[in-house]
Amino acid sequence: MAAMRLVSRRVPLARKLVPAIESPVQRRFASTQAKDALPNPDPSANSATAALVNARAPFMVPTYVRPLPVMMKGQGCYLWDMENRRYLDLTAGIAVNSLGHCDPEISQVIAEQAETLIHASNLYHNYWTGALSELLIQTTVDSGAMRDASQVFISNSGTEANEAAIKFARKVGRSLDPSGEKHELVSFHNSFHGRTMGALSATPNPKYQTPFAPMIPGFKYGNYNDVAQIQTLVTEKTCGVIVEPIQGEGGINMATPEFLVALRKRCDEVGAVLIFDEIQCGLSRTGTLWAHAHPSLTPASGQAAHPDILTSAKALGNGVPIGATIISGKSVGEHIKAGDHGTTFGGNPLACRVAHHIVQRLASSEVQNAVEVSSAKFVLGFQELQEKYPHVISEIRGRGLILGIQLKKEYSAKAGELIGAARERGLLVITAGDGCLRFVPPLNIGEEQIKAGLKILGEAFEAVFKP
Repeated sequence: MAAMRLVSRRVPLARKLVPAIESPVQRRFASTQAKDALPNPDPSANSATAALVNARAPFMVPTYVRPLPVMMKGQGCYLWDMENRRYLDLTAGIAVNSLGHCDPEISQVIAEQAETLIHASNLYHNYWTGALSELLIQTTVDSGAMRDASQVFISNSGTEANEAAIKFARKVGRSLDPSGEKHELVSFHNSFHGRTMGALSATPNPKYQTPFAPMIPGFKYGNYNDVAQIQTLVTEKTCGVIVEPIQGEGGINMATPEFLVALRKRCDEVGAVLIFDEIQCGLSRTGTLWAHAHPSLTPASGQAAHPDILTSAKALGNGVPIGATIISGKSVGEHIKAGDHGTTFGGNPLACRVAHHIVQRLASSEVQNAVEVSSAKFVLGFQELQEKYPHVISEIRGRGLILGIQLKKEYSAKAGELIGAARERGLLVITAGDGCLRFVPPLNIGEEQIKAGLKILGEAFEAVFKP
């Protein structure tokens, strides 16, 4: 029965979707232009899409650089723009839509809760905040991850989840050393932890930090996977260390078991809080509920490293804004008191009920096994592409369904061109780091969608790197 439910949730074939996706707005703006030689060309400068974008651009703060298509509808692995072009989405909203776009079960949960209670504030208890917190702790411990997981703080985003983690680490440091000397936080190059000032201070990328400098004082940066540096990097002044078991934005870089174990050991020695940021790589994206509990991160001898704080967001809401900061009762919980942190919207019953439903589904062995199967198919396709373009592709990285194709240095600037070529053939892919193509599709992607995606990707490579 469980297998049947999984099959019913897998992405439906596109032919079943096309009759249902046209809305009145899409009909109004449907393009009348003749088809270009490309199967899915971007809207032209004189299209209805361009007219709409140009008319609304003056009212929007220009913080994003985006291609022209205006997305109107999503279902499963697919998106459609306002001119009814269809795209196979291997970005999943940047690892958010792990159960696909507009999943019918999630839509039903949203509809039911929206008619019951959306928000009452944290001045009062509500049923779903506690239910979600209990489920996160139970499933985390049962999965073999974060052995001391005890309590959860619910917020609205990944950045907020990391802000809470940073504040909690500072509070622990202040509690252990009231002088305030134990306040330093350590993070690593090529990491990404968010855009608010605390999370941004933990993200040592000049592109993000320089326009808003100076950063919050007390942050130190090390090199990812460099074990030798840890002894001097993490000191008695360190209150917390934040690290991604797999760096997503930084280029799909994977931590070694030795690195995470060394961090855990050093944090224990100096009384620092170890924070694992699994906002992108967590919730079964690697084939295990949490990335740090994947068998590949168990060292040859001894236990795998587990965190004192674990942060989550993205897939937790499948598009509904929510974040979670899971803490250890032993090393963190006893230091956090009423009034130390708060949020107006975080923990609202709508987001928490949706997340409760999603965690139940993502924690299933059926979903996790499917991730392993799909991952193998993607990797095989990437390897075949690498064999065809050995002078272009240097490495294939990742685990489960957080994967990257690294272009060689001399071709890294071509990543954007590849993204465009894929999009104009009906495939959505994103970049990560320097010259890395990132693939974070829905976890329930079907075999036909994988084959179609690999075929279009090959066509994009052929267009950009013509023999």
